[in-house]
Amino acid sequence: MKAGWRQSMAWLHTWCGLWFSWLLYAIFLTGTLAVFDEAITHWMSPEHALEEHRAAPPAPVAASERRQRLALGAAYMAKAHARADMWEIWPINRNDNNALSAYWFNQQGGYAEARLDPASGAPLSAGAAGKPVRPTYGGHHFVDFHYELHAGNTGLWITAVAAMAMLVALVSGIVTHKRIFKDFFTFRPAKGQRSWLDAHNAVAVLTLPFLFMIAYTGIAISSVTLMPAPLLAHYGPGADNMKQFLADLGGPARVARSGHALAMPDLETFAARAEALMGQAVRCVVIDNPGDSSMRIGVYGWDNEAEAMTRITNTSGMVSFSAASGKVLAVRQPGEVDGGAASLTRLAMGSLHMASFGGLATRWLYFVCGLAGTAMMATGAILFMVKRRNRHGAEFGDATARVYRLIEGVNVAAIAGLAIACAAYLWANRLLPTDLDQRAGWELRVFFGVWLAALAHGLLRAPARAWREQLWAVAALCVLLAPLNWITTGDHLLAQIGGRADWESAGVELAALLAGAVAACAALKQRGSTA
Repeated sequence: MKAGWRQSMAWLHTWCGLWFSWLLYAIFLTGTLAVFDEAITHWMSPEHALEEHRAAPPAPVAASERRQRLALGAAYMAKAHARADMWEIWPINRNDNNALSAYWFNQQGGYAEARLDPASGAPLSAGAAGKPVRPTYGGHHFVDFHYELHAGNTGLWITAVAAMAMLVALVSGIVTHKRIFKDFFTFRPAKGQRSWLDAHNAVAVLTLPFLFMIAYTGIAISSVTLMPAPLLAHYGPGADNMKQFLADLGGPARVARSGHALAMPDLETFAARAEALMGQAVRCVVIDNPGDSSMRIGVYGWDNEAEAMTRITNTSGMVSFSAASGKVLAVRQPGEVDGGAASLTRLAMGSLHMASFGGLATRWLYFVCGLAGTAMMATGAILFMVKRRNRHGAEFGDATARVYRLIEGVNVAAIAGLAIACAAYLWANRLLPTDLDQRAGWELRVFFGVWLAALAHGLLRAPARAWREQLWAVAALCVLLAPLNWITTGDHLLAQIGGRADWESAGVELAALLAGAVAACAALKQRGSTA
């Protein structure tokens, strides 16, 4: 009975693991890259290469200077986007304090931005180098793909099912491998199937707590979509009820416009009051229902890096005012959460999943654990074929050989092919014309187009050749990324590190060089191999 249970768990682990390993590999690889999405976005916006992403907030500007910038930002929004229900004005930003930015939601529901001249309020169309700023999704492409596959709620459901399957595979893997912790300390190189199993066991055990946590929190933070029954029972169906739920979860609900005009007040007065109440320098001012007597003004603070590293919630201070009366409507101190225990739990789950606590050390820990999880998925998929390559079974009758050949081709494209696509996405950022219409969308088309080409290549070429050729392609694209950047923008590693200490741009190129070296070593290992 016990042996039969273990055999059932082994079958479940093998087949459940295979079908989802390709998808989970993609989710883990892009999620690992998403840990440093801001650095990737910074590299993919070379016109802003002189702007450094610093962890600490910039030095606050004088009250008179801030008053002028807030007024200029409000004047720009009143002229260019008067119909927007929300204006967000940043008198400084975290890159430097000689900046002015405005944000709003456009008619498509997207979050739009305008960078303004802090002296005149005129919109800026060029970056630091005086060149047109290239539209790009940057690192956010990896964030979107990681949790919704660029497919909205459908993609969210697919990733959620994959996360649940991952939990099943982890539990069944522990049951199946009764000596898994002992095997963790055993690695036998150049032993074929045994080596792949040792590698699979090692990375799985090493990151087991991380893998459970990341899968569970990923499902939990999407619970509103995945488990709507409690919400529907309490609030009822419909968009209005959903808005009420989100308002209850996140704090006071937004009020409807009254239809009575109200002139924009002096925003600096509210900013100064908020600074005193929340004990933080002003980061931005948000105006709801601008120009209406129901107008509310929210002032948000800069989080102190040292304090933020000691807590799992990453909320900054916030003070909300009624613009008409000047009355304080709400005060949130740094680290506090609006909406009670439910919001605190949700925010804690999100912080655990997205590494938004603990600073740079936590992000690097997540990056390394994410790579280990990615390796676990890859070794599991490869192990499946290594175990069956020399067998002549009949799992699928006469079609067994064809099914195994299909799995082998998909393995190549899912593992090496996705790495090629990720590198090609970065190459597209440098090679596509800056003024190309829908340029950001073309970067995504390159990513998916190259991935599809890798699948065709993996299915058409002999498996061993396909592995070697795609690994060499990964190596070439990654190693040549830094020279490509030098040729196309004039920027290079020496300038990034020694010139301006731009470790975000340098980190992207150094990581690409390391990835290229690893891919080249793997390709050399494949020489003369049928694996």
